[in-house]
Amino acid sequence: MSSPAPDAFTPPAGLPHLEQRLRQDLLWLGLPPKHWVPPSARDGQPVIDVAVIGGGMAGLTLSASLKHLGVQTVVFDQAPAGFEGPWATTARMETLRSPKELTGPALGLPALTFRAWFESQFGLDAWRALDKIPRLQWMDYLRWYRQVLRLDVRNRQRVAAVRPRADGVVQLDLVDEGEGDRAHTVLARHVVIATGRDGLGGPWVPDWAHALPRERWVHSSHAWDGAMLRGKRVAVIGGGASAMDAAATALENGAARVDLLIRRRELPRINKGKGSGSPGMSHGYWMLPDEWKWRFRHYLNVQQVPPPQGSTLRVSRHAQAHFHLGAGATGATVRPDGVIRVETAKGPLAADFVIFCTGFRIDWAQRPEFAGLQPHVRLWRDRFATPEGQDDEELAESPDLGPLFEFQERVPGSCPGLDRVHCYNYAAALSQGAGAGDIPQITDGSQRLARGLAGQLMVEDADAHFAAMQRYAEPELEGHEWTEASFPAYEEAALAREGAAP
Repeated sequence: MSSPAPDAFTPPAGLPHLEQRLRQDLLWLGLPPKHWVPPSARDGQPVIDVAVIGGGMAGLTLSASLKHLGVQTVVFDQAPAGFEGPWATTARMETLRSPKELTGPALGLPALTFRAWFESQFGLDAWRALDKIPRLQWMDYLRWYRQVLRLDVRNRQRVAAVRPRADGVVQLDLVDEGEGDRAHTVLARHVVIATGRDGLGGPWVPDWAHALPRERWVHSSHAWDGAMLRGKRVAVIGGGASAMDAAATALENGAARVDLLIRRRELPRINKGKGSGSPGMSHGYWMLPDEWKWRFRHYLNVQQVPPPQGSTLRVSRHAQAHFHLGAGATGATVRPDGVIRVETAKGPLAADFVIFCTGFRIDWAQRPEFAGLQPHVRLWRDRFATPEGQDDEELAESPDLGPLFEFQERVPGSCPGLDRVHCYNYAAALSQGAGAGDIPQITDGSQRLARGLAGQLMVEDADAHFAAMQRYAEPELEGHEWTEASFPAYEEAALAREGAAP
């Protein structure tokens, strides 16, 4: 019987079939291996090998990478199960911005890719017809990823403090919001902060935003309902992807008018980040000299990333949308009649509501759980002289991380154990590149960090592993596998005859 033509329709096999294939792949690869790290405790409390703060894409991928190296990992996330990260909460794009073909967190396993998950349910024809991955469908995939790999993610756990200690562990003070805000502590040999784009801060707004009544403005990353903007004049501050998503949300919910106030005289047209994407950059960026790291990241900051074409068209198709280039906002006040007067480079603008799409910044004040770390963390500005003409506050405030994304002390000896806390989020971009959160490099970044952590755990326990090797007593041979022969007698004459034989 001949095989069907490549384009012939075949019904989707379904997720159970894909999950069986993934189990078989893992079995053939011997994954996950047995847990090999010697158990440890402090004052009777067990110590986890690695604790991860954040159960979004980065936290899940790192957890899976560590599990596949036989390292015990527990992930703590404040969100309810299935709502980790921004995808099903604060994100407002219709689709991801990345090409659908990227394998993302699949760890080199074909059956773990989004494409495999999608095709198994909807078929090859649907995959071919798909332009980009719908945002909520990506969240569904990540939920499946967590479930099928059986990752240990504990939800409704709010981190109150991260406390490095001199005895080789890090203490996490947690609040269990699922059990009436019960306070408890966890000890881990290493803690990874996988907090995504928020990183070591959160959304940034200009100082003048705080002069407005709080109910009259939001940041694009806040949780808000577009329905509240029905019939209102909305000023959107910014011209990036999040600005397009916010403006489109307002328009689709019946806003009377949306004005996008864009500082630049032209929107950027080219995503320079795509021009630097390669396996070489993924594996080699972190080894670059400091001057080159700064040069790369500063150039990307200056050029900025254009909003996706689809997101921009999603806004411009509405007659109520108005793009104002060269109209950066500089302030705002509320008039006696309740109208917001927004000051711009092109003059004042009347609005009923303001959405700030002004990005994120490192701001330790927004992360009280990391307050104990902040005075001790070495930043790039503490030791790197900014090249002339390349001043960049975002880069200067970035943590100066070691090869395993670990924090380093500003003053040596001031915070013993700080190097056991690893910054695996957007704040790591200058030191380590895009492997801590971007879909194209998330597997490479997670596996590099996981291998480094596994190696460090082994080195720290070298004496225990050597002792275990000495104690190992499982016999390979039992003694019945051979019969000892009689040793032949030594005869000079016989040897002489053998030597003379033709």
